[in-house]
Amino acid sequence: MFKHDKQLLKSVRVDGPNPNYANMLQEQLGGPQGELKAAMQYLSQSFRIRDPQIKDLFMDIASEELGHMEMVAELVNQLNGHYLDAQHTTVGSVEAAVLTGLTPMLANASGYPWNATYVNETGDLAADILSDIAAEQRAKVVYQYLYRQISDSGVREAIDFLLNREEAHNTLFREAFNRL
Repeated sequence: MFKHDKQLLKSVRVDGPNPNYANMLQEQLGGPQGELKAAMQYLSQSFRIRDPQIKDLFMDIASEELGHMEMVAELVNQLNGHYLDAQHTTVGSVEAAVLTGLTPMLANASGYPWNATYVNETGDLAADILSDIAAEQRAKVVYQYLYRQISDSGVREAIDFLLNREEAHNTLFREAFNRL
């Protein structure tokens, strides 16, 4: 069902370490509007879909969201740098420097662990697609907020890519809704 491609969907780079921003970016890794939520939501919703084309669409987007998650995790890694420095982390969570050795966590920007209650699934395809359209829009809004708060050209380039993909997913979900 899944195959790991050793290349990121888009390679990422940062201009330099920025652990405070790494903490902020954690929101898109393990927050309620983040990539893990999207991947799990679309995957779990797909289990009930009978229309093979729409089911494939959900599975394809869920798989891509896992790729987005990998990109965000790599950005967090690069932004954290190589040295534990919890004393100079002034925003978000210090867990990355205290508990995980700078490993990107399945947690939000405040350090709260990802939670399956973020996932919305009703078994009603129309309701689920509308929820997914809204989820893509909410993810876009968070990326836009994050984009405005960083001048790092590499991070901005990655976020721009992710914003465009969120919009593409939104369009695909709208087309699927119109098919209903």
